[in-house]
Amino acid sequence: MELKVSSLAERPDDLGRAVGMADSWPEFVTRDLVGDYHYGRIAREFPAYVLFAEDERGEVVATGFSVPFALDTEGRGELPARGWDEVLLWAFADLRRGTRSDTVSAIAINVRPDLQGKGLSGRMLSAMRDNARAHGFGEVVAPVRPSAKHLEPHTPIEEYARRVRPDGLPHDPWLRVHARAGATVEAVAPASMTVVGSLEQWRRWTGLPFDTRGDIEVPGALVPVRCEPERGYAVYVEPNVWMRHPL
Repeated sequence: MELKVSSLAERPDDLGRAVGMADSWPEFVTRDLVGDYHYGRIAREFPAYVLFAEDERGEVVATGFSVPFALDTEGRGELPARGWDEVLLWAFADLRRGTRSDTVSAIAINVRPDLQGKGLSGRMLSAMRDNARAHGFGEVVAPVRPSAKHLEPHTPIEEYARRVRPDGLPHDPWLRVHARAGATVEAVAPASMTVVGSLEQWRRWTGLPFDTRGDIEVPGALVPVRCEPERGYAVYVEPNVWMRHPL
């Protein structure tokens, strides 16, 4: 498939088409409060770091969201344990304060559901790297959501992240795409995203009863969701894997 990749800075009139593309995120993942507040701001406030790909017919088939931020600054220096959430907070705090960025973080690569499995995610990752390089950055980092971890919700993320195939590449398909692009596993972000909701909200998001105390396996969740019926809520703390891409 031939792709034309553009940024929203180049084509701001296409904002609606880019952000309106269908995706396949589990609904509960979109209920992370940090992401819910900040994700929609990326296209408006960091348009140069939002890419979208069109096919031969001009239809949007994939998007890539990233943000610039300052890593080598006082109080930081290391990729945060709170992963996806914290890097979003850092990026928008830096924008507000006028802090000079030195790193780009991937935030999300989305492929239209009917075209998944055709290598588009890897092509968008490459475009994201090229875009960061074109803006003068020497590194891209990514709080990666391992695509097959949901099949092993009880496997510790530290063990899963370091598992490799006989050829030395990561066991997980999405980690493997990053590794083939030149990235290495840096660290685990054990609390990359946090979703808290009432039992009724979790029932609506998942279709599950959420009436038993303890760990609940939820389709699409990388780890079990902790259910506390007597307190009326359930909590999901998602781990991700930090990967570093030298450019």
